[in-house]
Amino acid sequence: MHAPVVLQTAATTTSPALILRPWCMEDVAALVRVFRDPVLRHWTSHVVENEADGARWVRAQLRGWAAGNRFGFAVCETQTSSVREQLVGNVVLKEVASGKPAAEVGYWTAAHARGRGVAPRALETLTGWAFDTFEADGLERLELLHQVGNLASCQVARKSRYGFDSVLPAAPPSFPHEGHLHTRAKPERKNVSGNTALWGS
Repeated sequence: MHAPVVLQTAATTTSPALILRPWCMEDVAALVRVFRDPVLRHWTSHVVENEADGARWVRAQLRGWAAGNRFGFAVCETQTSSVREQLVGNVVLKEVASGKPAAEVGYWTAAHARGRGVAPRALETLTGWAFDTFEADGLERLELLHQVGNLASCQVARKSRYGFDSVLPAAPPSFPHEGHLHTRAKPERKNVSGNTALWGS
């Protein structure tokens, strides 16, 4: 079991800082609002119609952390003028197992936050954390899957340096259309004394 962690990305000239943290039950109401977006509902196999659905979804994320094989992060923006966080997306590392060379990443962005680089920034932070945390367990590459028609997701993959690998056949019901497989290999580590990698800093 891995203890929950909180990751951060710095603010940019156009966007506030991001906090990546484990989902909690206090997120349910915001999650339900986000899933009213028809674009998100089109590309995801999850159904969150009401607070009961949202609570089940959040509990599933917490079980993943407890099992140590799925690590879902709520992506939140921080505003200097407010102590409140605003939910803007989700990133997840899944299919993690000791001795397994590959794991999978996934993400979505809330409608009100699209076009601000949320997904690439959050995915880059998740990627660094994944390789740093699970390298000793044999993690060598990360895989990113999306349906062929999801051009926005393909763009996120390219921006995040996940190279195109192959076209995947449809696998209904969760993957009803052909897809793209993108991959990113574990980075080469520089053997420089005194240097420390800080993911998400």
